[in-house]
Formats: sequence, C-alpha cells, structure tokens
Amino acid sequence: MSNSVKYLLVSLPTSISSSNDHEEALVALRTTISKDYGTVYPFRIPEFKIGTLDALVQQADELAKLDSACEGVVSKVADSLKNILDGDEDRISQQKTVNDRPVDQYLKNFSWNKEIVSIDNDVKGKHTQYTQVRTSLTALQRKQTGNLSTRSLTSLVDPSHLIQDSEYLETLLIAVPTQMNKEFLKSYETLAPMVVPRSGTRVTSDEEYTLFAVTIFKKHSQEFIHKCREKKWTPRDYKYVEGGKEEEQKEVDRVSRDEKKLWGEALRLFRTAWGESIMIWVHVMALRVFVETVLRYGLPLEFVSGLVTSTPKLAKKAKFALDTAYSYLGGNAFGRDKKGRIKTKDDSSLSSDIAAAGIGGEGGEYTAYVYYEFEIN
Repeated sequence: MSNSVKYLLVSLPTSISSSNDHEEALVALRTTISKDYGTVYPFRIPEFKIGTLDALVQQADELAKLDSACEGVVSKVADSLKNILDGDEDRISQQKTVNDRPVDQYLKNFSWNKEIVSIDNDVKGKHTQYTQVRTSLTALQRKQTGNLSTRSLTSLVDPSHLIQDSEYLETLLIAVPTQMNKEFLKSYETLAPMVVPRSGTRVTSDEEYTLFAVTIFKKHSQEFIHKCREKKWTPRDYKYVEGGKEEEQKEVDRVSRDEKKLWGEALRLFRTAWGESIMIWVHVMALRVFVETVLRYGLPLEFVSGLVTSTPKLAKKAKFALDTAYSYLGGNAFGRDKKGRIKTKDDSSLSSDIAAAGIGGEGGEYTAYVYYEFEIN
C-alpha cells in the first residue's frame, strides 16, 4: 500500500440528516467530504453493552493507551519485515496483508471479530533468533571472503608450510600489505633474535596482502610478533588441524541451512503477525469510536461511523470540511474564528474535561465530533 494514504475515522449523530436516518446520514457525510478530499466508506461498529458514565470515561483513557501500544506493535512488526526482506519495498508490500487481503480492503470492509490475539512477544523472539543466526552466518562468510589479514586460513595454508611438533621451533604466519613485501623480505630476519635465515616464504596473496611464513625459535616469537605489529604487518593466529577445512565448510553449510529455515519461519510469522496486529489495532480504534460516541452523543445510540481514505494533504481539507459543517455539534463548548480555529468559551469547561478524559481529536485537539486519523505504512 502506498505510504501516501491517510485514514480518518469519524462518528456523527444521525441527526446530521433531516430524516435522522442512518443511510441518509452516511450520504450527508459523503457530501461533506466530497470525492475531492477523500472517499467515505461505512465503518460498522456493533452496539456494545454500556456501563456507567465513570466506567466509560475510564475505558476511554485505557483505550487511548492501548491504541498507542497497538500502533507501536504494528510499527515493530513492519520494521521486522523490512529487516528480513532487506528493505525491498515491493516484497514488503506483498507480505503486508490482513487475512490474505490488502489492508485497505480489510479496512473498507471492516467487521467485528472477537478472535484477536497477542503477537508482540512471538515476533520479538523469532526476530532475535533469526538475527543471531544471520549474524553468525555473516561472520563465517566474512572469514571465507575477507582479505588475508582477517579471513580464515584453513583452506589456504598447506601443512608443508608449517613446522609442527617441534620443541624449539615454530612457524609464524604474517599478512603483509603487498606494497610492503620488499621491506618485509629485507628486514624480517633482524626483527628479533633467532629467526631462521631465509625461512620467509610466500604462502599466498590477494589484492591487498601477501601471507608469509617465517620460522623462529619459540622463545622469541612474541618479540617478533610485537615488532611486526609496530610495522603494521598482521600476525595471524593459526594452528593446523587435520580435516579442519572440511569441518569449517560443514559449519558454514549448517549455519546457512539454519538461516534459510529461520528466514522462512520468520517471514511466515511476521506476515501473520502484521495482519493480526492491524486487526487488533483497528478493533481498539473501533472501541474508542464507540466509547466516545456514547460520551458525546448520549443515548439512545443513533450514529453513523465512517472510514475516510485520503492523503496527508487532502486529509487536512477533509477535516476542515467536517469542522465547517459540524462545529455546531460542540454546542457552547467552542466557536470558530474566520480561519476555522477553535475558540473555547471562557465559561465552559467541557473541552478541558473531555481532553482530560483522553477523548477528542488526535494530538489532544478537541473536535465537535468523534475523529481519529491514522496511517498504516
């Protein structure tokens, strides 16, 4: 779905139509918004059991907090999808479905569903598990593909280059920047005492480094290594192990299989989790609309609720049209100046009471009607 879509959830009393009829009220809402600013779809909210006024005010506050938490979960799952799909927007959008439908279709045809679940912890756990395996695989692959100062030497060093099982001698492997090869060959014998003369031999090279093997008496190895580091040559810690090359490749293959398996599991979970988190969030918003509708318009419940699809720019014009047409619903709570801005009456505490209860427009702005706006990216 395009990032430019903005949704508005509104609820108005059916009295906005002269007949007080639900369908005519929906027509009136569509006329107010007009197709120039957005498209209005009916948003069906069931009539829930209504408790006391105090309970409704408390629920309004709790639902506002839950709304924010749900939005956070949706954002986290979206980030997880982005991470696992390497930011490929086309592939990401293909995974963002609700019950295998594009999210806008789900919203436009919303119906109440009691079977919603909590998925935040599952997503966190699977994402962490996948990230750990992916990091391990990247580290193993880097060892096989880096330059000679960092990569694994298991597949590069033949045992014939090494002195093994000697009580006094050992072979040191030094990665030398290629442009410094002549300096190394000229000076390595004098870096420390008891370096075996002419023992420096080239093992292999790449575009950046040449790997040399040098034989030295063990008691002077650390001094030699220290002097190499001072000259920006890289001593490599390596011990030949029979069958080490094969074992290293087996480890890479094993972690690669684990990564592919977890990738598939994570993608399926994130796809499902994204759809379910959207459903949960929209259900919470539906409850917020219902609770505020009761608090604003009272009983009997005669209201029309609608979903407006628009763009960030046109949504502002759609809201201005709503404000212009329905500011009278605020009664004595406020008027509007020539620029359409709210003017609260000095002797009225209704606006502040409603804001304190956690209801009203987005961002703490009081509106004369039930109004929420949101985006799903």
